[in-house]
Amino acid sequence: MNMTKIHIFDTTLRDGEQVPGCKLNQDQKIVLAKQLESLGVDIIEAGFPISSPGDFESVRAIARTIKDSTVCGLSRAVEKDIEVAAEALKEAVRPRIHTGIGTSENHIKYKFKSTEDKILERIKQSISYAKKFVEDIEFYAEDAGRTRNEFLARACQVAIDAGATVLNIPDTTGYCLPQEYGEKIAYLAANLTGLEHVVISTHCHNDLGLATANSIFGVINGARQIECTINGIGERAGNTSLEECVMTLKQHPELGFETNIRTQLLHTTSQMVSHEMGMIIQPNKAIVGSNAFAHSSGIHQDGVIKERSTYEIIDPAEVGVDKSSIVLTARSGRAALAYRLKELGCEVTKLELDALYAKFLELADVKKEIGETELMFLAENKDSIYADYAK
Repeated sequence: MNMTKIHIFDTTLRDGEQVPGCKLNQDQKIVLAKQLESLGVDIIEAGFPISSPGDFESVRAIARTIKDSTVCGLSRAVEKDIEVAAEALKEAVRPRIHTGIGTSENHIKYKFKSTEDKILERIKQSISYAKKFVEDIEFYAEDAGRTRNEFLARACQVAIDAGATVLNIPDTTGYCLPQEYGEKIAYLAANLTGLEHVVISTHCHNDLGLATANSIFGVINGARQIECTINGIGERAGNTSLEECVMTLKQHPELGFETNIRTQLLHTTSQMVSHEMGMIIQPNKAIVGSNAFAHSSGIHQDGVIKERSTYEIIDPAEVGVDKSSIVLTARSGRAALAYRLKELGCEVTKLELDALYAKFLELADVKKEIGETELMFLAENKDSIYADYAK
């Protein structure tokens, strides 16, 4: 099967950093940018250069450092923003300016106090101006999720005609349903001219928990770039999770899409972002959470011990995790206890296991989780525990 390449645009260092308390200094940004490049990210959005002197210097330092990935700087549809972004990106091997404006009726009326025609004129002027500095220009139609498809298409056509190379269709408020967002992308793909050398991009927020689903539906319907963050961090409820999208596409080859992401580095990258930003990863987070490959139910544990694929669709090694975890709780069964004891070098007979399991349940009803200390106690005292059980 010929697979279609999906570009991964990571905005951890820009949109992700907008989380309260997650501000990074320049050194931290460079460390993470290098890791993102190693991960295989196609485009790194390094920051919003005009927002502060520190962000300008960070974008410039990243542009100077990164050689394989495209380095992108955000700007509003304002000439000064664009000039500053271009200056910050001057030393980049592959620079991209990301500029745009709100297109929804809500944004036009309340945020800009403007009209559709004036917004279209600003799109044309800003992209034409940005084109004087770099060739690769990405246009974002902020709040595209709530923008009428007909006007969104007009705005995107103006952007294409002015020289945009990428069209970013953000579901800024996380409002869209997957089918609705997919239909929006399909509408653009069917109604725009000059798309031969232009990439349509998704940029979905997670306010309703639909960011990953919306991004996948966007790709199915014609988008060829996904904008996302490590661990799904970002404003409010977060952005699309890079690891979720990448592994969804990998687990469903029948869709016909692939990425350049080196998935074995996902866990390490996730941990690095969590550490540098001080943002804890929820244990049940898909792909990279501490419980993503952990099993505590006896039925699940027995199945995984016999054959991993009974309850795991991803081999932990694919994302850089050593192995699945068999977590012992009061819900665990004999098979799990025997498995964990064997890991400690303690082989038991069926009768011995029955005795140890009875003692194990006594301990497990008192403690939430049975750890190595308790397991060592059971192993070291198995003879006396069995003798008491056999009486």
